[in-house]
Amino acid sequence: MDLNVIRKETRGCTNKIFLNSAGSSLVTDTVFDQMIDSLTEEAQIGGYALANLNQQGVDEFYTETAQLLNCNAENISFQNSATDAYAKAISSIEFKAGDVILTTDDDYISNQISFISLKKRVGINIVRAANLANGDLDLAAFEELVKLHQPKLVALTHIPTSSGLIQAVAEVGAICRKYNCWYLVDACQSVGQLVVDVQEIGCDFLAATGRKFLRGPRGTGFLYVSDRALEAGLAPLIIDMIGAEWTSVNDYTLQPTAKRFEFWESSIPSRLAFKEAIKYANQVGMANIEKYNAVLMAQFRSQLKEVKGLNLQDWGSKVSSILTFTMDHHTTDEIAQHLRENDVYFSIAFAGSAMIDFPKKNIKSAIRLSPHYFNTAEELEKVVAILDF
Repeated sequence: MDLNVIRKETRGCTNKIFLNSAGSSLVTDTVFDQMIDSLTEEAQIGGYALANLNQQGVDEFYTETAQLLNCNAENISFQNSATDAYAKAISSIEFKAGDVILTTDDDYISNQISFISLKKRVGINIVRAANLANGDLDLAAFEELVKLHQPKLVALTHIPTSSGLIQAVAEVGAICRKYNCWYLVDACQSVGQLVVDVQEIGCDFLAATGRKFLRGPRGTGFLYVSDRALEAGLAPLIIDMIGAEWTSVNDYTLQPTAKRFEFWESSIPSRLAFKEAIKYANQVGMANIEKYNAVLMAQFRSQLKEVKGLNLQDWGSKVSSILTFTMDHHTTDEIAQHLRENDVYFSIAFAGSAMIDFPKKNIKSAIRLSPHYFNTAEELEKVVAILDF
């Protein structure tokens, strides 16, 4: 992993300190060039011809993503976003009144809303597992909840959007396999910054986006579907002609692979560019990326702890490249304005996205910084100095 080469191949690195990869990261030049070239070609020959001429590149999306997750290409489906992927996975499970979804206090806002929607429409019950005092999921209590409620679905967000917490997805996966529960993982914030191995996790579904730590274009994502789920015949509630073959007037046959979760219509330039983003991550090596990020963030957190009045808000024994903080003597708006004046790119996390987590921390908002492997230790030292105001 050559940081100089990576920064040279990321045109957005100049004239700013970009710390918003948890929102929408900086694409590589290969992603940018592929997107522009494909759009230019599409303008000349039309979308159908573009798809026909680039079928090999479209197919490579599946093999590159399979390599990223340690699975087979048949387990991968292209999606327009992580939320799109997540919704299709949930819709494949036939819930009825009284069924239980077991989740956590730290699941993503859109996921929580989808659970509530199912509760209102179908009458399912939502059970949220407790955390230990340090913020980690209480795995012993979690297993007891599984035994007690026999949930139809266990749903876990690997890394919450409003916190750097890394949840114990593999340990939960072992519990789900033990008690034969369907298991859905939201890896929106983990894929691209950590090694994510679906065999180790043991999930039935894993949803992710392109625009965050994978450094792909917006409007892209994927859904991993396990062999177990495919063999059980799970399929989204709404299926189109890519997901099934219309075999008679009143019947269809499902596509045997995870493509049954796709819709036919999608942007071919976006697909090809997303493939380039995943290919780039595979070439750099996710183990290399994870190791670099861990060292970078450990140093960053250590330095920020020395800033008077700055309070790190990420609980848990394992934390990620998402860092949230507040300050005693400055409001969130004041910190945000100061960072903007110094050309630092960031996000703000609000209580509306963390209705359970933020009240526990007695905060209403926090600054969210999310460095990635194209950032340097020198950049983060500058940010520490900027925040000492």
